[in-house]
Amino acid sequence: MTLYTQVGSNIRKTWLLITVFLILVILLGWIFSYLFDSPFILYLAVIISIVMSFSSYWYSDKAILSMTNAKPIQKRDYPDLYRLVENLSLTAGLPMPKIYVMADISPNAFATGRDPQHGVICVTQGLLDKLEKSELEGVIAHELSHIGNRDILLCSVVVVLVGLVALLSDWAMRSLFWGGTSDHENQNNLGLIMLLVGIIASILAPLAATLLKLAISRKREFLADASGALLTRYPEGLASALEKISQDPTPVKTASNATSHLFISNPFRGKRVSKLWMTHPPVEERIKALRQMNI
Repeated sequence: MTLYTQVGSNIRKTWLLITVFLILVILLGWIFSYLFDSPFILYLAVIISIVMSFSSYWYSDKAILSMTNAKPIQKRDYPDLYRLVENLSLTAGLPMPKIYVMADISPNAFATGRDPQHGVICVTQGLLDKLEKSELEGVIAHELSHIGNRDILLCSVVVVLVGLVALLSDWAMRSLFWGGTSDHENQNNLGLIMLLVGIIASILAPLAATLLKLAISRKREFLADASGALLTRYPEGLASALEKISQDPTPVKTASNATSHLFISNPFRGKRVSKLWMTHPPVEERIKALRQMNI
């Protein structure tokens, strides 16, 4: 897949994702409106799904920046960082993104925003303190590639929608066990079947949403690495940066399961997880691919 086909693919995936989540939330609402014999639950599910789907498009970046305690900066605050981002943006043919800094000693970075005109690059103070200029340049080029590839909208929307499904599923499970249900399950076999479907849906919905989030995140990193290396014409800068970031023992304090897939490298430290649950492809594979590039 080329850079140009990736842009179109990510735009289509974003709207497909919003549609799927909208249908999923309405389906959950329909199941539980039947179980509790309350049409209001279905009406509420329809309203929530529509409002949250479109809010995720317009406001997901603001929610993410708030969750990570990132602060906007001006050129006078970090002139070297500002010039670096400015020069790479010009080279990439992208609008100058807003720059945010997190007061965190762990080296890491992410990009967000709904399109290149509203792009945001966020770096930690630790990244600025611990990387050489060529390494920092590689990281910024990687994040600009996410903006150019339209990865940022897709992955920002995922943060909001996956969180919504998890919250609704948790509420549904608590309601089933503590709030009781209507007498449907006692009246006929269909009621019992619907009760079982409701329990299964409550368990599987957030699991499926999480797996979708992880799959999207892992796939996009390799292309952003390659695009970033092409932008700087120096793959070793990003490769070296990924080594330093992955070997740093300090976790990002404000990172969460909802936002972890956004960062350039896994923001958690000291946790061994199965490949199935990894938010990023193995860093060794990414570094190897970068060092095999011929530019």
